[in-house]
Amino acid sequence: MTLVLVLISLNYEERTMKKVIFVNLPVSILKEGKRFIAYSPALDLSTSGKTYSEAKRRFAEIVDIFFEEISKKGNLETVLKELGWRKVQSRWQPPIVISQESELFRVPAI
Repeated sequence: MTLVLVLISLNYEERTMKKVIFVNLPVSILKEGKRFIAYSPALDLSTSGKTYSEAKRRFAEIVDIFFEEISKKGNLETVLKELGWRKVQSRWQPPIVISQESELFRVPAI
């Protein structure tokens, strides 16, 4: 379910009204060496952190920046459609991950 809220936030000493929506995104957290990688196929977006919590926090930040930038450029609808999102009753819905599994594949030896 997507909720629409209106929040009042302080932006440098100036009050602004900011409309926000909440969207459930599939996010995978991987460990590569000592780093944690947060990735969402719904946005084809990733970031990393030294800890699991840092990766999650940084991912939340980059999602905010991503939507802010594509909104500023005026191509929100185009980008979301290219990423497989659908507009249902005036609300955007990300693609649904059906499965995420580990599978064994035969590959040439290196």
